[in-house]
Amino acid sequence: MAAGTTVHHYCMNYSCSAPSLGPRMKRGRFNIQLNNPSLSTPERAVKRRRSGASGFHWHEPHLPDSVEDWGNLPHHVVLQIFQYLSLVDRARASSVCRRWNDVFHIPDLWRRFEFELNQPATSYLKSTHPDLIQQIIKRHAQHLQYVSFKVDSCTESAEAACDILSQLVNCTIKTLGLISTARPSFMNVSQSHFVSALTVVFVNSKSLSSIKIDDTPVDDPSLKVLVANNSDTLKLLKMSSCPHVSPAGILCVADQCHGLRELALNYHLLSDELLLALSSEKHVHLEHLRIDVVSENPGQTQFHTIKKSSWDALIRHSPKVNIVMYFFLYEEEFEPFFCEETPVTHLYFGRAVSKEMLGRIGLNCPRLVELVVCANGVEPLDEELIRIAERCKSLTAIGLGECEVTCTGFIEFVKRCGGRLSQLSIMEEVLIPDNSYNPEQIHNEVSKYLGRMWFPDMMPTW
Repeated sequence: MAAGTTVHHYCMNYSCSAPSLGPRMKRGRFNIQLNNPSLSTPERAVKRRRSGASGFHWHEPHLPDSVEDWGNLPHHVVLQIFQYLSLVDRARASSVCRRWNDVFHIPDLWRRFEFELNQPATSYLKSTHPDLIQQIIKRHAQHLQYVSFKVDSCTESAEAACDILSQLVNCTIKTLGLISTARPSFMNVSQSHFVSALTVVFVNSKSLSSIKIDDTPVDDPSLKVLVANNSDTLKLLKMSSCPHVSPAGILCVADQCHGLRELALNYHLLSDELLLALSSEKHVHLEHLRIDVVSENPGQTQFHTIKKSSWDALIRHSPKVNIVMYFFLYEEEFEPFFCEETPVTHLYFGRAVSKEMLGRIGLNCPRLVELVVCANGVEPLDEELIRIAERCKSLTAIGLGECEVTCTGFIEFVKRCGGRLSQLSIMEEVLIPDNSYNPEQIHNEVSKYLGRMWFPDMMPTW
């Protein structure tokens, strides 16, 4: 199809410029024609040329007739290609030929779809195909099951996502994800607009099993609507950095959604009551609990303490649960944490953490599996690491960034962990030479205890 040609047979009745697939693209067909009689004589197939008296003979090689018809690719091949395309590219490709247009409307294509809404795509849809999304939803809403919206930092993109959400009335969505690729643009959308759009999905789907709504203005009333319509099917809920949700709101979800297996939230939503609700006899075993502990301004956030008895109840009910905690705190804000035994399995410290805190971890985190410390200070962490190696018998991965450990202390740590360390990521400058080892010698000793070749990292790998 020549560029700019309108596809009259397209049921959505919009025109689009076809991508250039070759010099002879016409109605979706790419022709390679050789030995064409109209262009050459029959003798051209094997043509002999003489060059003066040299007797040199040149034979043009014989190439069989070949025609590649892009429009006749099998449906399943085109379908596989379309699944990797964005909405805009799918629309463009669908106007290449009738067969590609047919694939555009196959229900399997729309069961799993990511609406990637950035400024260029949003502007293109508004100016070129303002009704495209509405027409797609009208025809394929009942097919959409796994839907995500990926937006950039532009508020206009987040608003476009909300507009689409509000149209998902006749749908059976099972998975919904709202993803901000840059700063959380959903937080800049009017809360009433966002909640209204999200409520449409919560009310109409009635089979939601997985929801990822981090960094959004979702609130308690909308969570109650979610519970009222999807309590029997909800298995995963990720809602970190949702400032309009209260501990009572997330407790309502835990009380009613007994099939919930994975939960991600901020620490201010965590409570003893929530852990006890997740530990009730009616509730399935929790598999994954992620807790983000974040402070933007030092000293302005007060962090509460969770009782050991509440943690114990959760572990008795779900002994295999992974409890993941991400810390972005300042050193003076760690006081409420790990004073008693805490069943955390994965710990990540995004800011500096004190020697005292790492010492507590060695004493009170016996279930620890993975530890990442991005920064500490100028005091060696030998004693703290050795204690962690001795008491955290499940530790299999550790990463150290801007910290200090003597070479001897580090080798002692590795020796006590043995071959159970599947991942050991240590920055080269972390290791301090001493009387026994220098950084050039240390890799041989560490490799011996790990049972595999090991070298320190030149840059963080976590």
